[in-house]
Amino acid sequence: MKIAAVGTAFPDHWYDQQTLTEYLVAAMPDARLAPRLRSLHSNTRIDGRYLALPLEAYAELTDFTKCNAAWLQAALVLGERAVRQALERAGIRPDEVDTIYFSTVTGLASPSVDARLMQRLGFRSDCKRVPMFGLGCVAGAAAVSRAIDYVRGEPDGVAVVLTVELCSLTLQREDRSVANLISIGLFGDGAAAAVVVGKNRPAKGPAVLATRSVFYPDTQDVMGWNIGAHGFRIVLSAEVPEVARQRVPVDVDAFLAAHGRTRRDVKRWIAHPGGPKVLQGLQEGLALRDEDLRCSWQSLAKAGNLSSASVLMILEATLRTNAGEPGDLGIMLAMGPGFCSEYLLLQW
Repeated sequence: MKIAAVGTAFPDHWYDQQTLTEYLVAAMPDARLAPRLRSLHSNTRIDGRYLALPLEAYAELTDFTKCNAAWLQAALVLGERAVRQALERAGIRPDEVDTIYFSTVTGLASPSVDARLMQRLGFRSDCKRVPMFGLGCVAGAAAVSRAIDYVRGEPDGVAVVLTVELCSLTLQREDRSVANLISIGLFGDGAAAAVVVGKNRPAKGPAVLATRSVFYPDTQDVMGWNIGAHGFRIVLSAEVPEVARQRVPVDVDAFLAAHGRTRRDVKRWIAHPGGPKVLQGLQEGLALRDEDLRCSWQSLAKAGNLSSASVLMILEATLRTNAGEPGDLGIMLAMGPGFCSEYLLLQW
């Protein structure tokens, strides 16, 4: 079972971090927040972010209905682009796809985005659809794991994973919480897709040797959304970096030990970036170097945190820039609402 290819898609609108911060300073109703915003955003280690819409268009998004309509329109464009790129790289025709796993946590649609893309992409009418909502940042890794579960039972099968996150369209101008002030300086927009194939199909990408899901009890308030008439309001606890520092290393060691491996055997780390404190906590907890998480740091700088799409974008960059040696092991990991984490053991 392999990840045959990964494709990514970004909106046409990219803005440097300072421009975005100053826009938000002007857009927030309380001028006293300006120093706090500038301070928080300057420490994100983000150079800039992609936005679904031109910056001036956000003033027109005055309610959740308008925000969600903009989300759906952009999600279809970016989702189609990411899937087509991934299929082309994998050498797979759209009519060969047996199932699609679609994940988002930044908009709502019924029929879901995967259903609306079926004809546009040329998928068969018997293609199985698995829309996933609510997993947040962990969903890119979790959806690939679920796709692996599928092709394990279908050796000739082809599964597509699509993640679309348009975090800018959840903007809450009235929310003065520290969580919101941080998130509006951290999250960006984009889409990513992966093609997963069964063992009977040839593919050049890494094999997935094993997966593991971990749920942490009594942590439901660590991360997520409060959803209402106002739209999506962020829930983000200061505990997240400590979870990354303390719990992830324990999980990784247990996961590797179950397969007769240790951290010393791992050559590549594909880690969802979260934010600078989360990524630093992860790096310290796992005793890694900056170079070990180079693609994660670069993804954060280029585009910010793209929720579920980030880990697939980091995997795409790893595949593109780090050929490595046959037999090299890798760990792909992400954390998200629940609070939970997902781990995949890869082999090149």
